[in-house]
Amino acid sequence: MRKKNAVIQFGENMEGYEIPVLNEREIRAAAGILFLATFLSLMFIVFKGNFVPIKYVVTFFFADFLIRVFINPRFSPTLIMGRLMVRNQNPEYVGARQKKFAWIIGVVLSAIMFIFLVLVNAYSPITGIGCLICLVFLFFESAFGICLGCKFYPLFFKEKAQYCPGEICDTKTRQDIQKTSPAQVFIALAFIACIFLAVFILQKEFEKKPYDLFGINSATAKVRQEKPGK
Repeated sequence: MRKKNAVIQFGENMEGYEIPVLNEREIRAAAGILFLATFLSLMFIVFKGNFVPIKYVVTFFFADFLIRVFINPRFSPTLIMGRLMVRNQNPEYVGARQKKFAWIIGVVLSAIMFIFLVLVNAYSPITGIGCLICLVFLFFESAFGICLGCKFYPLFFKEKAQYCPGEICDTKTRQDIQKTSPAQVFIALAFIACIFLAVFILQKEFEKKPYDLFGINSATAKVRQEKPGK
C-alpha cells in the first residue's frame, strides 16, 4: 500500500520502494525546459548584449530550486510542467537522496548568479562560469539522463545511492546492444575530425550571406519606400 505523502517532504513514497523516490522522466523534462530557457537567455547576451532575459531566468531558476529542496519537488513549477509533458510515459523511479544533493548544488549556483546578476547587477567570470556549469549539468541530465551532481554524492555520504537512473548504481554486465566496437569508436572520432576539418576548408564559403531566394525582403523594402512619408 502506498504511504501518504506529506506537504513538506523530499520525494514520494511508492509501493515497493524502501526510500522516497522521484520520477526521472519528469526530472529530465524539467532539465530540458531550464536548459532551453538558460541557453536562449545567454544568446540574447552574446548577440544583443541584453541581460534582461537572463535576470528573469536566474530569478525563476533560483526560486524553482528553493521549492524543490526546501518544500517539496511536487510543487516545483518546472517539475510540474515536466510531469504534464511525460504524463503518458511509464515513470522511472530514482532515489530522492542523491537528487536532493545534486539540487542543493543547483541552489548554490543559482544563488550566486542571483546575487551577482540581479541584486548587485554586475557580471563577471563568476557569473559566466556559474551559467556554464548549470548549462552542462542541465544538458547532461536532459540529453543523456546523467546526473552529474549525483556523481559527487558518494564523496560526502557513506551510504550507497539507490535506484539510480538506468540502474547504474548496480554492477551488471552490458548487453550486446550496449557494447561499442572499435570500428564504431573510429567512426565517431572520424566524424568529429571531419567537423574540425570542415571549419578550415569551408569557413570562407559558409561566411557568405545567403541571398533571398524569393525576393520577399526586397519586395517588402520596395513597398515601404513607395509609401508616402517613408
